[in-house]
Amino acid sequence: MTLLADAPPTLRSLLHVGCGRADPAKLPAGFFAPGEWHEVRLDIDPGVAPDILGSITDMSVVATASFDAVWSAHNLEHLFAHEVPLALREFRRVLRPGGFALITLPDLQRVAELVAQDRLADPAYLSPAGPIAPLDMLYGHGAAIAAGNAFMAHRTGFTARTLEAALVTARFDSVRVVRDEAYALWATATVAG
Repeated sequence: MTLLADAPPTLRSLLHVGCGRADPAKLPAGFFAPGEWHEVRLDIDPGVAPDILGSITDMSVVATASFDAVWSAHNLEHLFAHEVPLALREFRRVLRPGGFALITLPDLQRVAELVAQDRLADPAYLSPAGPIAPLDMLYGHGAAIAAGNAFMAHRTGFTARTLEAALVTARFDSVRVVRDEAYALWATATVAG
């Protein structure tokens, strides 16, 4: 059985992968304006009560071409490198023509600059989870891992060039990757309409 986006006809459908606990503030309003999107939440952790329990590397319960957008915030770095192409192909598969994936994750090139300055454990910025140091961006949020959440461990990483290459290899039709001021990369990858 495959699941469809099942959004009301006036709303576009959004698959929020690796969603964590429900919180509308997790959707960047610049891309997902309130009242315009129907969010469907997918996560591997049953403790966050997702709409769909599953891995981003195998979303076979989600119908092909059933969503207008995929939102992935700090998920791909939790996969092993050989799993990333599987996840990106799944993102593309579930998108309708004209759809897009929005992905954010740590910018290891910027993180490396902090490491080179011997600031490995110094907070680089403050997140809702607390202070984030380069060590957290490299290996995963240390406080969450110490509290027993092994899902928070990082297993791979990206620079702007490697993220763009991975998305092109996954056969997205258009890819744009930019940096922000909080040590993150933002990628928009589209499927032709």
